[in-house]
Parts: sequence; structure tokens; C-alpha cells
Amino acid sequence: MDATSPVGALLLCRTVPDAVRPVARLLREPLLLAPAGPGWSVLVPEGEPWQGGRRAGAGEDERAEPVDRVLGGWATALAVGSTWPVLALWWDGDRAGYTLASGFRRPVGYVWLADGTPAGEDEAMRTFAERLGLDPVLDVQSLEALTRTDPDADARARLRGLLAVLTRTGLALPAGLDAGEPGGEAWEGAERIEWPGWRDAVRVDLGAVESSRLGPWVRGPRARALAGVQLAAGLPLALWGAARRSGGWAFAGALLMAHGALGLAYDRVREGRPGGE
Repeated sequence: MDATSPVGALLLCRTVPDAVRPVARLLREPLLLAPAGPGWSVLVPEGEPWQGGRRAGAGEDERAEPVDRVLGGWATALAVGSTWPVLALWWDGDRAGYTLASGFRRPVGYVWLADGTPAGEDEAMRTFAERLGLDPVLDVQSLEALTRTDPDADARARLRGLLAVLTRTGLALPAGLDAGEPGGEAWEGAERIEWPGWRDAVRVDLGAVESSRLGPWVRGPRARALAGVQLAAGLPLALWGAARRSGGWAFAGALLMAHGALGLAYDRVREGRPGGE
């Protein structure tokens, strides 16, 4: 990587595309979705919701968000309330790294400079392995090697090394897609994710949840308790993101509050219908 390298990112979800699709629509961003091996899916932004492919410089909008913050917010928004973790990989001309989001737990991440110099905490790799259920010996050893100085490995090589570890879990990126490279549109099995509007999005999202193993949580006391937790967690997160002009985190908080409000409304409507129909 160098100063002219394009900015890019991809989101790896440890679940099948059918589970990702309704949640990804709520991001209201143009995305490409494709299977990425057994039990994995990949999302790639079609646009660039960051500062012109790089961080803001002289004469540019300093409030524009760098790619790592945007993707961190997206990963958190996708993972909150889901039963599967989301791994965001990102890169620009200066750095590359990842953010792993899993439910309500604090996201964990790591960064490498463009020349591959580690710039993160070793503990992040061990937490990464634990949350993804990786081998605590062999996989952790491979991950820890990525935290050591290696003059022959640049940032892109570090990302590929990370992906190589995940291939042991079944991850397989579609042909033509690679971390550190611009994403194309001609992958086998890729589909375009579009924003259907609030009414259809709510219907699809709630329908998908109710038909999943989370179904018991969309109605009754547990559903109301979960919605209350989402509202309580979303408000401070949205305020924190707004105070720091972090659109990604503000959006994650807003999405949490929206899920909580929708959960309460849906439970009330369903309980008010005869037989719950």
C-alpha cells in the first residue's frame, strides 16, 4: 500500500446471506452481498461514504469520517441484536485493520501501518480468536505472528494473513474479491442490497426475526425487556457519536433505538390481535 492506494472495506458476517439481507437493508447504503464459504457472508460497499477515498486534508471537510470509523459503526449496527458476529476489514493509504463486533460487547480491533508495522494491542488478537471460536493454540499462534515486526509484510499482507486464519473456519471470499484491493461487481452469486423504504424494511426485518430462533424474543415480556435494553443502550451511544461527530457510531445508536421502538410497537400490535395474528 502507498499514498495512492484506494480506500476500501468489506464486512464479513458469520452467518448465511438470508440472515444478513434484512439487517443490511437497514444500513440504507448501496451494498453487494454474497456467500463467502459455509456459514459466512460478505458485504461490500458500492459507494464511498468516507472522505473521497482518504482522510480529510487541507481545504477538505475535516468532519468527514475515515473508513475505519464508518465501518466500525456499520459492524456494530449489524451485530447488535444478532446472534452472529461481524468483522469489518478496511484499508487506506496509511493504515489497514479490522473491527470485530459481537452483540452488545465492546468491539475489538487491530491496526497496521501501511508498511505492516503493528500498531495495536496483542490482547485484541486473543479476544478476536475467542469471540470467533478459533483454536486457542494453533489459530492464536498464527494471529500473534501478525502482531510481530516483519519487514517483508505490508498492511495488505497482514490482512491476507488474517483471512488465511479464518479459512480454517470455512471462510472463502468470492473470486475477484480480496482484502486490500478495489472490489469488483462480477462475483459469482453477488446481489445488490437496496433500501426498500421504511414500511417494507420493517415488515421484512420483523418477519425474518419472528421466523428465526429469536422468534420468542419479539413478543411478550422478553421482547419488551430486550426493546428496553436497546433503547437504553442506543440513546447514550447516539449522543456519544453526535458529540464526537462520528456518524457511524451515531447511526449505530439510532438504529438501536429504532429497533427498540419497533420491538415495543410490534409486541403491542401483535398482542392486540386475536390469536396473535
